[in-house]
Amino acid sequence: MANIKSAKKRIDVIDRQTMENKSYKTKIATFVKKYKTAVDNGEKESATKLLSETFSLIDSAVSKGIMQKATANRKKARLSLYGNK
Repeated sequence: MANIKSAKKRIDVIDRQTMENKSYKTKIATFVKKYKTAVDNGEKESATKLLSETFSLIDSAVSKGIMQKATANRKKARLSLYGNK
């Protein structure tokens, strides 16, 4: 445990940022799961809409620094391939 006051504040900030990042990644995972379910059920229109929403979420995660660009590109490529099977 930190003894310096500024270090204690930084621990609180880091904890808050970690929770925000985790919730954002969870939101992305939920959209991916919904997209895969829609593709498996043959719902083309909803799958296309979910794919675009998922892509925008992933792109905003990159811009916020939550996810690296290469990771985002890999996820998007795999999702596109999943829909084209």
